[in-house]
Formats: sequence, C-alpha cells, structure tokens
Amino acid sequence: MKYLLIGLVFLGLNTVFGQNLIKHKVAKGETINQISKKYNVSLPDIYKMNPDAQKGIQENTLLLIPNKPAATVAKKETKEAKETKTPAYVSHEVAPKETLFGIAKQYNVPMADIEKNNADLLKDGLKTGMILTIKGKPPVKKTEAVAVKPVVQNSSKTPVYHEVLPKETKYGIAKQYGITVEQLEKQNPGITGELPIGQKLLITGKQAVAQVPVQETVKKPEENNTYIVKPKETLYSLSAQFGITQEELIALNPELKNGVQEGMTLKVPAKTIVSLPKRDYKDLTKTFVKQGNRKLALLLPFNLTKLDQDTLNSTKARLKKDKFLNMTLDFYAGALMAIDSVNKMGVNVDVTILDSEETKSTSNIYNLIQNNNLKSMDAVIGPFYQNNAEKTAELLSQSNVPVISPLSKDYDKKYPNLIQATPSSDDIKNAMFDFMHAAGGNIVAVVDPKKMSIRQYISENHKDVQFANFNENSALDVAQLKSLLVKDKVNFVIMETERTNLILSTTTALQNALGEYQVRLVILGENEALDYEEIQMSRLTKLKMHYPSVTRVNDSEQATAFETSFKKKNRVYPNQFATRGFDVTFDVLMRLAQEKPLLETLNDAATEQVESKFYFVPDASGGYANKGVYILYYDTDLTIKEAK
Repeated sequence: MKYLLIGLVFLGLNTVFGQNLIKHKVAKGETINQISKKYNVSLPDIYKMNPDAQKGIQENTLLLIPNKPAATVAKKETKEAKETKTPAYVSHEVAPKETLFGIAKQYNVPMADIEKNNADLLKDGLKTGMILTIKGKPPVKKTEAVAVKPVVQNSSKTPVYHEVLPKETKYGIAKQYGITVEQLEKQNPGITGELPIGQKLLITGKQAVAQVPVQETVKKPEENNTYIVKPKETLYSLSAQFGITQEELIALNPELKNGVQEGMTLKVPAKTIVSLPKRDYKDLTKTFVKQGNRKLALLLPFNLTKLDQDTLNSTKARLKKDKFLNMTLDFYAGALMAIDSVNKMGVNVDVTILDSEETKSTSNIYNLIQNNNLKSMDAVIGPFYQNNAEKTAELLSQSNVPVISPLSKDYDKKYPNLIQATPSSDDIKNAMFDFMHAAGGNIVAVVDPKKMSIRQYISENHKDVQFANFNENSALDVAQLKSLLVKDKVNFVIMETERTNLILSTTTALQNALGEYQVRLVILGENEALDYEEIQMSRLTKLKMHYPSVTRVNDSEQATAFETSFKKKNRVYPNQFATRGFDVTFDVLMRLAQEKPLLETLNDAATEQVESKFYFVPDASGGYANKGVYILYYDTDLTIKEAK
C-alpha cells in the first residue's frame, strides 16, 4: 500500500483511498487559517489528512487538501445562506495577551472543551498565533444602534431655543452650544437643580460643531452574560459575587441543582446593581482557627537591583530623597508588626516576602509567579501599582488565588480574584452623599465656576442637590445661597473650591445663617486650601465641617498598644503607610485564619483595624471592592470625631 501511494503522487493523480485531494505547497507567511478559507475546507478536515499540521506549518510543506466539487460548494453556500445552524467547529487564531479563559468566554464554551479539542497544541501552553479548533458558536459581534443628534447652525447674534430632553444637564447643553453654564443660567434666570423635560431654554452662543453631526452610541440592553466557574468557587461565593440569591442563580442555571463544577458555563445578570448590604462589624480575633498552615505572599517594590546599581548615591542618600522607597519600607514595617501579632496568637502562617521590582510601567510579576510558585498561595498582597496588581490577578485567576491591591484608588480591569482594599474616589464621595441622604438633609452645593467636572458629577448623580449662583465676577450670590436653606432640616452645604476669598465668603454667609438654620459645612475630599493661615479653624468647627475619609482617629487601647509596640521596635511612631501596612496585612491574615475560605469571609464579615474599615462588596464585573469609608467632622472642642 505504501508503494501504491508513492506511485499515485508521482503520477499526479488526485485520488487517494477513494478521496479527491489537492496537494498544496505552503507559501512563505501563509497560515493554516488562510489555506482553510482558500479551499473552503474546515480545519478539522485539513487536520484529519495532515495530523502534524496541528503543531504548526512551515514554508514549502506539502498539505493534502480535500477537494470539494464546485457544485457541491455552491450548494452548501446557498444552503448556509438560508439557514443559521450552528457550525460543528470554528477556528480561532490566538491574539497577543489572550487567555484560555477569555477565549472560552468569547465562544461561550467550557475551557475543558477547548483543552480537549486542542490537547496536542496546548501541551506547552497557549501561544500567540496558535490556531485553536473550537466546537460551538462563533463569537457574536455586538451591534450598536447610533442616534444622530441634529446640529443647528446658529449665528451668535440670532438667538435660538433649545428644548430640554430626558437626562440632559445644563453642562451638556452649554457644551453643545459652545457657551458656559454661567451664560446659560444668565439667559435663563431661575434654572436651578434638575431641568424639567420639555422646558425651552434661550441660547445665544455658537454651537461647538456646526457641520459634523454629533453621534451618541446607544447600547442595546443585554439580558444575561455568561460566566465560567473557576476552581474552588461555590454556590455561595457565586451568588454573592453577582449580587443575587442562590435560588435566583439556580433558576437561571437549573444544572446547579447537582452542584457547582469547575468549567461550568453559567448565565448571570448582565447588569446587577449591588446595594450596600448591612453587616455588623466583627472581631475576627475571636473566631480564628489555629489548625492548618496558611501561605501568604507580600509583593513589595523594594527595587533592590536598582538600589545596587545606583553608583552615584549611597543607600543613606537614596533613603533621604526616594519617597516611594520610604513608603514601601513603612508599609513593610507595619506588615511585619501584623505578622508578629498573628504569630503570637498561635496562628500557623507561612509568609513569603518578595521584591516586586516594579515601577508604574514595568514589573517582574510573571517571573515572580513562575519562580516562587505563587499559584499555591492562599493569598497575595500587592503589588503596589494598580496595573501590576491587575496583571498578577489575571495570571493567578486560573488558580483562584485572591490578590489584594493594598493602596490604589483607581480601578481599571476587574478579575474574580482581585480585591481592592482601598475605596475608590467615587465611593468616597458617594459615602458622603449616602450619609447626608440618610440624615434626611437638605443638600446645597457651592461649586467654584472653575470646577465644572465636580458640578457635572453632582448634577448627573445626585439630582436633588441645589446649586448656589455666582455673578459675572465669579463672586458668590449670598442672598440666593441663603434662599436655598430650609428651617425644618439640617442643611448640608457642599463647598468645592481652592479660592481663599470664596472659602471666606461661603463660611461667613453660613455662620451668619446659624441663628436661623441648622447648617453643616461639607467637603468631598482633601482640600489643602483649608490649611492656609487666612482660614481660621474656628470657621470650620462652628460649622462642624463634615468630610469622608478612608482612615479614622482611633484613641482606643488597641490603637495605643500598636503605636507603643511600633515605637519600641522601630524607634519612631507609625505614619499612615506603616499603619496601612499593619491594617491590610493583619486583616488578610485573620481572614485566612477563619474556617471559611478568604473570599467567603469578604461577604460575611466587615472589620475595623487600627485606622481602616474593610467593608467588601462583590462587583458584578468581577472581584471585590472595599466600601468602608468614615464620615468625620470638626467638633467645637477642636477635635475630629466620627459622625454616626
């Protein structure tokens, strides 16, 4: 039979074992995917005749291609044009940075199926350019409807009216016509707060874009997303992650009645709004279990290689001027205190401390994970930079190792195993608004005309807030501000400015109103201008200035004991980064010491450490975020207290 095959090839015949075949010589740079399309033959058919091609093809390689008659092909194409049946197999070329998890999610198939159908290819792992055979539906391209906003050309001399549409804001309308919010308000006196739908506003400025229509993308609502179950995940952790009950999750996925299995493809709500659940704060030192060996890794940016290569500066000189290194060392000192405290409690913990060798744009994360077997860890704290923490979470997601980002407030990519230990900037502001709403207060905002972004944020997210007006010289309209105050409620007045004169005029007006109204001054974040000598502390204490903070003032015995122990060991009192290092590390270690897995404790227990609050909430897009924010205020006795 061997000699017969050789003879047929030399004779140039196309019949081999009763099949019509074409001999194809691989050209330079040609891929198996291109060949498949050229001959309109599926990849499995090509691989069936050329098994070695699954490992890759080289230039000048001869391939045997099934030859389908043109009439048959045409008939098949006509049939496929009329039908929408799911193809048995599709091919996927691996793009840079793609993961097996991402590809499985894209095609809505279990990872195990992809691994099974491409066993030989995946022996050495997933690689860019690799052609995978995937059984199931091809990826669906999402289409978006586009709404085109008509643009009316307008002379600056000819007034035009604008009819307010749903969800439109003064900021958006002003931007559309190329004028300021102040100009819009000047032409339309009395427009404060939310704009009534259908109201006609007088416009006198030029439109920003007069010839090109402005397109707004309108996304079609999705009913459900799909999610592939990771190792160690349970029905409890999945329901908490997506903010629905276990019964609701089973109703969407009846197969869960037989238990949760790794690789299962589940239907989950596309957009789940998770309200902040009410939890009691727990002392985890009273419920820990001594048995069992926990493994924790700390990835801290010491950058020792860089330190050794610095021939111009001594280590002492480097420590004096390198603020980032000092922050790292302070955090490290606090973490060591936490590890020592847990060891004294009898908790068996194995801590590995590694140099992440990271900057904002570079890191050594991949090598650290491979060389130190981080996939076997029970948790990882770090790296410091958010992009590096996200990369670590991605690389460890298959092993479901929790990765805690200890410092960053900026979140970008989300992974099921990524835990944000610091509340985001929006969460901090929202906590302040939640407090004011819970108190049933009347909320007024004095926002500097230069701070249009914060005004837009408030307008779009907190419709009940009323804004104080300014005159043509950007001076506060004190009379109008007073008219917004009410006598039967606490008046929370938000002040957003760095201008000393505006701070003085606002606080003076509010102090003068204290005889008639209950007034509380509010800021939404740090404001260095309040530290200027011109701003006396008495102004802020009389108005009991409230503000959100991720840290608290703690005068408890436990906090004092921590400061004393730290001072004894390090000969200095702990700063904010040292305390943060203690709080994050101690909280993670105590969660690891509970009977339940760490990710489940995030749903069960809110905690407080020396300065920080840890109130974790699952994000529908993946992972957990800390919503623990304190509301503090300046009291009349010149102390800072927590508002209850």
